[in-house]
Amino acid sequence: MAPSFVTNGGVAAVKTTPFAGRLASVYSEVQTSRIDHALPVPSVLRSPFKIVDGPASSAAGNPDEIAKLFPNMFGQPSSMLVPNGVDNIGSDQKLKIGVVLSGGQAPGGHNVICGIFDYLQERAPGSTLYGFKGGPAGIMKGKYVELTADYIYPYRNQGGFDMICSGRDKIETPEQFKQAEETAAKLDLDGLVVIGGDDSNTNACLLAENFRSKNLKTRVIGCPKTIDGDLKCKEVPTSFGFDTACKIYAEMIGNVMIDARSTGKYYHFVRLMGRAASHITLECALQTHPNITIIGEEVAAKKLTLKNVTDYMVDVICKRAELGYNYGVILIPEGLIDFIPEVQQLIAELNEILAHDVVDENGLWKKKLTDQSLKLFEFLPQAIQEQLMLERDPHGNVQVAKIETEKMLIQMVETELEKRKQEGSYKANFKGQSHFFGYEGRCGLPTNFDASYCYALGYGAGALLHSGKTGLISSVGNLCAPVEEWTVGGTALTSMMDVERRHGKFKPVIKKAMVELDGAPFKKFASLREEWASKNCYISPGPIQFVGRASNAVNHTLLLELGAQA
Repeated sequence: MAPSFVTNGGVAAVKTTPFAGRLASVYSEVQTSRIDHALPVPSVLRSPFKIVDGPASSAAGNPDEIAKLFPNMFGQPSSMLVPNGVDNIGSDQKLKIGVVLSGGQAPGGHNVICGIFDYLQERAPGSTLYGFKGGPAGIMKGKYVELTADYIYPYRNQGGFDMICSGRDKIETPEQFKQAEETAAKLDLDGLVVIGGDDSNTNACLLAENFRSKNLKTRVIGCPKTIDGDLKCKEVPTSFGFDTACKIYAEMIGNVMIDARSTGKYYHFVRLMGRAASHITLECALQTHPNITIIGEEVAAKKLTLKNVTDYMVDVICKRAELGYNYGVILIPEGLIDFIPEVQQLIAELNEILAHDVVDENGLWKKKLTDQSLKLFEFLPQAIQEQLMLERDPHGNVQVAKIETEKMLIQMVETELEKRKQEGSYKANFKGQSHFFGYEGRCGLPTNFDASYCYALGYGAGALLHSGKTGLISSVGNLCAPVEEWTVGGTALTSMMDVERRHGKFKPVIKKAMVELDGAPFKKFASLREEWASKNCYISPGPIQFVGRASNAVNHTLLLELGAQA
């Protein structure tokens, strides 16, 4: 039996059984309503279906090297679920399946697990689903829990990864592979579903290859997860969590836009998640229409310097001051500093110096910097100089994600505006407010889109495993159509891979999907940004809706990429 609910003073509390996952949790009315929300699902999942294979696949790059690294997985065809008069996949086989959450949280992860569970209940009765606790380390250490109907019930359509929790460990050494093999053998696993991003799905393919090479029966299927939106290809149109996270951030951006307009005296500098790609920043710009948006990929393509970026901001601020606007909103991707060539050169030189020299207070160590890097270092605000010198990870490298880029830019803009004020070209007053919208977007209640998308991904993963597939990533397509018309299938993980040369060896990687400057989303943004800069075209999307006209809206990025929006 599933837990029942009682309401008290407007909140709904879960009366849990000893097997329920969220023990002693208290739910809001919205959370409660979401648990029992009936999800629309692709029609192919509600009827008998069969799996049809496509042509043999290749690789995203260096297919010869990928073939050497994955002799058992390379060349696999993609698969598609199609309606069939007789549902005979796996016949009466009872399955033992494991599932693991890998990497950072993303809204909808629980629904992937629910989709797997429901597939097993409906299509392979008597099957068992194990959840590995704490990410891939749970596989290696044999930490797991059997997921039952009571256990997963409180997590349906809920945010977070706390059903089994996640982790960032990788299974990559011979010893770690051996531990995974032992766990798979101990539980007699027929399959494993890895829910994660590009690194996690690369790891999933390595596991599939390893299990196949050892003649283990355990098959491996991946699911595309990351709010950053940088895990996608033609067959995998988006990663789950991106839709929800962007809508959460867009609400907050809309709020500070109204604040800026209300006070008339602040520039809000908003740094957004997205260390390697600027998809979130671009999508939030399309949703809210800020005055300035910096796209890292454009900065890199144009080889802009930090001063170029600062001057662009200052030019817009000065123009707006002439129009009587001494306020605005500026969006910045988290990984901006990674896209600026001169900053990367400076960091490389600092790493080399700090690895071999003692940094003294008199600054003699600066003489070891090249002229360009020294000029840049001294151009940076004192606080950022200190972060570049002191913030090191265990490998001795700067943790660029911890550099407060938005605060750095505020200080640099202030300095440049002061110069222009002395020259007489700026006569207003500048006040900057800094924000970092990050973890707030990772565990929100999933949107209707992400809730259904994740459920379909999980249900599809169950079907792929049941039919004997391995080394695929669950993929759901036709996403701009009503949910009932979505397609469900699997894409060969090796088809998404390229190789990088590291430490003298070729290492397989699923290449991150960056913002394409010739793609429809960026072109749409570029065609409007001048108007947004000089006028106040602000849009405040408000909170995520679960019912009504706006509840099933698809994000701009997906609509533009799939050609459903001009």
